[in-house]
Amino acid sequence: MSCKRITIVISLISVLICCMIVASAIGTISIPMPDIIKMSLNKLPVFDFMPTWPSRWEDIIFQVRLPRVVGGALVGAALSVAGVLFQGLLRNPLADPYIIGTSAGAGLGAIVAMLLPLSLTFFGFGMVPVFAFIGALATVTLVYNIAQVGGKTPVVSMLLAGFVVGSMLSALMYLLITLFPERSFLRGGVLSFLGGSISVTSWWQLAVITPLIIGGIIVAWLHAPYLNAFSLGEEGAAYIGVEVEREKKLILILGALLTAAAVSISGLVGFVGLVVPHAMRLLLGPSHRLLILASALAGSSFIVLTDLLARTVLAPREILIGVITALVGAPFFLYLLRKHRREYTF
Repeated sequence: MSCKRITIVISLISVLICCMIVASAIGTISIPMPDIIKMSLNKLPVFDFMPTWPSRWEDIIFQVRLPRVVGGALVGAALSVAGVLFQGLLRNPLADPYIIGTSAGAGLGAIVAMLLPLSLTFFGFGMVPVFAFIGALATVTLVYNIAQVGGKTPVVSMLLAGFVVGSMLSALMYLLITLFPERSFLRGGVLSFLGGSISVTSWWQLAVITPLIIGGIIVAWLHAPYLNAFSLGEEGAAYIGVEVEREKKLILILGALLTAAAVSISGLVGFVGLVVPHAMRLLLGPSHRLLILASALAGSSFIVLTDLLARTVLAPREILIGVITALVGAPFFLYLLRKHRREYTF
């Protein structure tokens, strides 16, 4: 790795740490950043700063803000790496984590959960995130099986199957909303889910979701050479010894798992998995090992900052995160496309 690329990665890590500290400090009650750093260091056995802050500040930081900030960072990393995986697999810079119907499956699962006359929790998660997770994975499985022909899964068939299945599930989702107009809570819940909102209420939720996302990113990083091989096309990848169908299936599962894990705590947040990998590819080049790491870091910072804007711009009201990611991400993507269209290498 060149010195320039090492510098960029270190800068991305530094930016993420700063974003998380700032996001933890700002809110209805502003808490000085030095105090946040001291509170955090006091959690380690080697530090023992004398508390000069009200005890309730620690509850605000460690029970309310920090879980949400960490959750946002995980969502950003998961969606960005999923975007890298799908773009590399499909060899299409416009691919995003929802391209094969994942969003529609998650949305339908969430609405079904809202309609059920039950109130259960699974490992600290309510029924909506659990059903959204299941719906997203089930949709990807369905799309893959539909697109499979003779033991192979052509990319074009998978895209077409994803579009058709996604459209059908979206229609079912809106049909359910229409059939149950008396459920006033349904519309508010659906809006929040479809627009995206970081919903982390305890560290236990993060304990469940973090291994899925971090583990998925590590496995994706280890399989980066196969994504590089796919840039040669499936025939080219097979020629240099890649088991194309096996790797295609694994990459698809990884991308779907990361997306479903993110959706379970954030709803549907758009543009992250499209814009961040695109920007990092233009900045660092097409090597996927570096691209996955950089996209995870940049995506984390992006979501942490957009979540901060979502809860502070119109405080005490919150804006949906998806609104901000679209308002920021769309113009930025167009700018990148306009400025670097001749430099883009896939």
